[in-house]
Amino acid sequence: MEQRTYIKNAAQVITVGGASDAPKRGAEMEDLRIIEQGGVVCENGRIRFVGPDAEAEAFVRSLGGADTVIDAAGKIVTPGLVDPHTHLVFAGSRERELEMRLQGATYLEILKQGGGILYSTAQTRAATEEELLQESWKRLNRFLQHGVTTVEAKSGYGLTVEDELKQLRVARQLHERHPVDVVSTFMGAHAVPQEYKHDPDEYVRIVIEEMLPRVAAEKLAEFCDVFCEQGVFTVEQSERILEAGKQWGLIPKIHADEIVSFGGAELAAKVGAISADHLLKASDEGMRAMAQAGVIAVLLPATALFLMEQPARARALIEAGVPVALSTDRNPGSSPTESLPLVMNLACLTMKMTPAEVITASTINAAHAIGRGREIGSIEPGKKADLVVFDAPNYVYLQYNFGVNLVDTVLKDGRVVVKEGRIV
Repeated sequence: MEQRTYIKNAAQVITVGGASDAPKRGAEMEDLRIIEQGGVVCENGRIRFVGPDAEAEAFVRSLGGADTVIDAAGKIVTPGLVDPHTHLVFAGSRERELEMRLQGATYLEILKQGGGILYSTAQTRAATEEELLQESWKRLNRFLQHGVTTVEAKSGYGLTVEDELKQLRVARQLHERHPVDVVSTFMGAHAVPQEYKHDPDEYVRIVIEEMLPRVAAEKLAEFCDVFCEQGVFTVEQSERILEAGKQWGLIPKIHADEIVSFGGAELAAKVGAISADHLLKASDEGMRAMAQAGVIAVLLPATALFLMEQPARARALIEAGVPVALSTDRNPGSSPTESLPLVMNLACLTMKMTPAEVITASTINAAHAIGRGREIGSIEPGKKADLVVFDAPNYVYLQYNFGVNLVDTVLKDGRVVVKEGRIV
């Protein structure tokens, strides 16, 4: 049966159009292609028409009407938000580390005391697939209530062959069963586990020779990520892992230059990564290399805030011609939030991005950072009907009201999945 949904009377339809083939850069990030007093018509999970109200009304009449009509008077419509960097599947929490940081402990110091990734690893190893599924399902619900319709999910809290596969299998179940689309990334190289702390090269061998073939054989991930950082994986080790991932058909991503300037941005350009993420300490040379290679910068201002660090230099990246995306970095240690709208607020307030740039970075550029730019991230005919109605008169109002969830309605594949802020 045909299923039509018609959104009418929107104060603004923020289409973010014209960038399905490549992410927006520089001044292009300001171009939201807004339709004032507009409407959107969806049919069978796809966008059929977007335009001014009168034209949208005529179009839906020509189809014989709609099954669902949403009056968005006084509200705005945006593409479904896309979160391109999360550690969605894990067990346990790490609130104790907040007090440690407030007392002056650094991220690496916490890691050396058995906290950080290694603590989450122990919790995740002990959890069953069903327990991980239940915990992660709740997180996905909160993402959805904040307007996120697609998330990337990394492994990296297992750090053994079977536990990494366990995380990725849970992510696949979530994708198959939850309304939010889940795009999986293998990140066995998230940390060196305790049992290999004196022989990290042996763990790198296990990632390359034992984990990657299994992940590829079961088709559990599209991307391969690595934490290229001082005290974690060296540039040389990271390159070996990412190049091995490419041999198995996995597209490179990289956690780069988060704690010190380490050459991660330069490596992202060298290996042709789809994105380099964090980048708090990225060098000017690294930024230029990323721009030339077309690597997307995925910035994580909530992580910088939570770790009480200076955020990434968003303005320098944009001026260098690097496409910028935004993400929550949802994880148990450094960014325990599912609120991408809050991240958007922080991008304005702590990184001086404009409200228009923030919308672009959370929709079409984020979609490109996970290889989905032709399917989602903008409101254009033919694309998936993933849409958000915000209770805001204009898009600037979203960033002006920081820390407030203004999501009214969410459509996934053309069907209402959140109404008046509640999952239906």
